[in-house]
Amino acid sequence: MAAHSGIRPGERTAEYIDYVAFAHHGAGCDLPRDCRLIPEILISYASVPFYFGGTSLLIVVSVTMDTVAQVQGYLLAHQYEGLIRKSKLRGRRR
Repeated sequence: MAAHSGIRPGERTAEYIDYVAFAHHGAGCDLPRDCRLIPEILISYASVPFYFGGTSLLIVVSVTMDTVAQVQGYLLAHQYEGLIRKSKLRGRRR
């Protein structure tokens, strides 16, 4: 499969895959950990009344991120529809 995609197997490819896998794993672990720890830190050390638990906050953040991604996808698709319509109109005039 790698030969057909234009990516050659080798040491540099392995290093790149390791880098990408580590970067995604690191970012993927930081968000849930931070969402669970921030409310506990605010409650324990700063005496801030925090009404959401870590799990609730994690759910809210996940749903918000998913909603933003869906809206961006919709806007991008809508933008492409407009470009396609314009190109079809130009094609008919010729």
